[in-house]
Amino acid sequence: MSHGFTRRQVLRTLGAVGGLALPPCLAGAKAEADPWPVQRLAPGGIARLPLGAALQRPEVQSTDGSPVLVVGGSEAWTALLGIELGAKLGPAAVQVTRAGQPGARIGYTVGAHPYPEQRLKVAPGHVDLSPENAARAARERQHLIGVMATFSEPFPQQLIMRAPVPGRRSSSFGLRRIFNGQPRSPHSGMDIAAATGTPVQSPLAGKVIDTGDYFFAGRSVWVDHGGGLLSLLCHLSEIRCQVGDAVAAGQVLALVGATGRVTGPHLHWGVCMNTAMVDPALLLGETRAKPMI
Repeated sequence: MSHGFTRRQVLRTLGAVGGLALPPCLAGAKAEADPWPVQRLAPGGIARLPLGAALQRPEVQSTDGSPVLVVGGSEAWTALLGIELGAKLGPAAVQVTRAGQPGARIGYTVGAHPYPEQRLKVAPGHVDLSPENAARAARERQHLIGVMATFSEPFPQQLIMRAPVPGRRSSSFGLRRIFNGQPRSPHSGMDIAAATGTPVQSPLAGKVIDTGDYFFAGRSVWVDHGGGLLSLLCHLSEIRCQVGDAVAAGQVLALVGATGRVTGPHLHWGVCMNTAMVDPALLLGETRAKPMI
């Protein structure tokens, strides 16, 4: 699923993130016991940027002003930055603010990643939109821009997620999709094969911040895990939660379906970091890599 909007369109949420307690999963434990997301310095990937020592949590902003998740402790802080699928290749940087110090920039380099291409046939009305459906999709896009800008406290108590449903996980993230011969934006999530009615679980603890029935995504649920880390669950047949619900990791939120723009029943799972959709596979425990501190 792709909604065709970029981070630059997302509402800006600039707020202080310093002074928070270190999440237990990252406090005083050995690195190998506390896996972090895998780093991939490419569009749709995650950058782990060492910030050094500081008594207070530094504040970090991406190039478009979105706040960035910072984890660690006074001996070593690390920024976890989502890199948008539309990011240009080459040098990039984040802005870092430390208490009592002038702002600084920390650079990184975005490289290429070999995302494949896929051709699909769907109902013509989901490609060549009627004026009514085009207007609906535009309204929904603006709403989702606000949802994606969510940046809340407390920060996540752990960073590694569980797959929302069992089943074969496609390597669909980043696919250059061509619907009925017409190219569209890259696929911004992971598709998991599952039968209609399969329970869909929350990948991490968090709070439900949006539910709805959208033109492209069908019935959907957004979960806020804190610090700009969000999960999106799409194409659902039934939603079993409501906005404002506090949910535990593994709690059933919905059932798999085939609503919205789909070719059959499955779960589309998206992960958003600092308003960038990133590859969910990077946050699954079985793909963990040693932290870069």
